[in-house]
Amino acid sequence: MGDPRLQFVADLSALDADEWVHAVEDLAEDHGSFTQLGPHHMAAFLDAGRTLLVTFEAIPQVRDRADGLPSGFDYARTDGWSVLALLSTGDSWFREELIYRYIDRLIDDGFFEDFDSVLFFGAGAGGYAAAAYSVASPGARVLALQPQATLDPGIAGWDPRHFRHRSNNFTDRYGYAPDMIDAARHAYIVYCPQQTLDAMHAALFTRPNVTMLRADGLADLLPRSFTALRIMDDLMRHAMDGTLTPARFGALIKIRKRSPFYLRRLVLRLLDGGHDQLAAMVCRIALARGRNPFFEKHLAALDDAPRSLLTEDAG
Repeated sequence: MGDPRLQFVADLSALDADEWVHAVEDLAEDHGSFTQLGPHHMAAFLDAGRTLLVTFEAIPQVRDRADGLPSGFDYARTDGWSVLALLSTGDSWFREELIYRYIDRLIDDGFFEDFDSVLFFGAGAGGYAAAAYSVASPGARVLALQPQATLDPGIAGWDPRHFRHRSNNFTDRYGYAPDMIDAARHAYIVYCPQQTLDAMHAALFTRPNVTMLRADGLADLLPRSFTALRIMDDLMRHAMDGTLTPARFGALIKIRKRSPFYLRRLVLRLLDGGHDQLAAMVCRIALARGRNPFFEKHLAALDDAPRSLLTEDAG
């Protein structure tokens, strides 16, 4: 077999909403297929190698990416993975009859059986969908970042977020995500324990075939955090081949302690909690590695914090 990597160059970042959809459609049809699933959802498939990545993403977040492309498309070029991107115009949790029928057709056509490895991926609402629809491909793996288990108020009534989306039916087909992963080879559920509601949803996924991965201190924007830390690709590849152990995950996110992105968020969190001295210490640690306007500004405002808090080996 030849090199399965697809060769294409595309930058969709400057396009308006309609132009963006047409560009994704053209790109998908050049390398696979495109299916419109009603007014709010679509499926773009890039046909490459015998490894398949299935992603669930909201279009506004996709368009915020540097190149405006669905996140999985990168792997079609760099790794030769086939990619099936399920896209929504907003956070719909992909609860739509047309999507059920589309997935049913894929199952009936033996689509997933054509691949040696399959990974379902998503974050938040997309993480819910990745887990829920993974049942379509028994033996697949799942990587879900901060997924909701359900928005059914009978189960997750303790979560006041996304109130208007509770009207979606989470009790019919592909409904309760934790049950849908029973047929998965393995599922990786990534959550931030400091985000109580996310951690409660994550706990509902506890199963023998699930690895729970704690992303301490990264708050509520894990995809953005992992991209900023430049570890998203490693996470995806380890999840695809089943080697994303807690130890490996811990080694990957350890870099956050030296990342200005993480340290900025840490300073703001400490200030919000009234821990001014600790915030000053973090600013000094960061500035010991080089000048940075953010840390200089906040340290100037906290210049009465005891400098003795900074140990000699903190940098």
